[in-house]
Amino acid sequence: MVGKCEGKYSFRFQIFNLLLLLMLTDLLSSPSPLFLVATDVFNSKNLAVQAQKKILGKMVSKSIATTLIDDTSSEVLDELYRVTKEYTQNKKEAEKIIKNLIKTVIKLAILYRNNQFNQDELALMEKFKKKVHQLAMTAVSFHQVDFTFDRNVLSRLLNECRDMLHQIIQRHLTAKSHGRVNNVFDHFSDCDFLAALYNPFGNFKPHLQKLCDGINKMLDEENI
Repeated sequence: MVGKCEGKYSFRFQIFNLLLLLMLTDLLSSPSPLFLVATDVFNSKNLAVQAQKKILGKMVSKSIATTLIDDTSSEVLDELYRVTKEYTQNKKEAEKIIKNLIKTVIKLAILYRNNQFNQDELALMEKFKKKVHQLAMTAVSFHQVDFTFDRNVLSRLLNECRDMLHQIIQRHLTAKSHGRVNNVFDHFSDCDFLAALYNPFGNFKPHLQKLCDGINKMLDEENI
């Protein structure tokens, strides 16, 4: 028991040191909006948000993600990685796509939990959540009900999610983050990929079953 407690304390201490180092780096660099905020009116929340965004941008990996994403979501992400790697035949590209997805989800959660969105953005967030829920329901339904799959419908829903997400993060994240969003949605909304994934006689049928099982669980848990 003591060993476990010491391990947790050590990990938290390392994270604290990294956060402190990132904030000091910002403060000691050339003048910037963050530096001016710190010297004029101290705002710990803004500093924390910036530090979290930076640290996650540098440190996102499976080990970090598992501390911030629940087990069911992690299983779905793992399966998305497997099917993407098999479809693209490119391990590096599959890792990039899933890592970009994880970064986007976590940064969005950080902004939301730290009350960074204005009223218009909050309204968009609610629409985005409903659209993602509709996407999840549709994806599962197309798998469960024979002869209903329409790749154009799924692709359109995915691209509608993409457009909303770009609007939500417009004021907050960089062009690089917008590029990550496009990298994720360019892949998953591709009609050829969707057709291969839903082919009832194709190689991806086991992956689709596991994905839909995970998505169904997320729907039951009201996590999507």
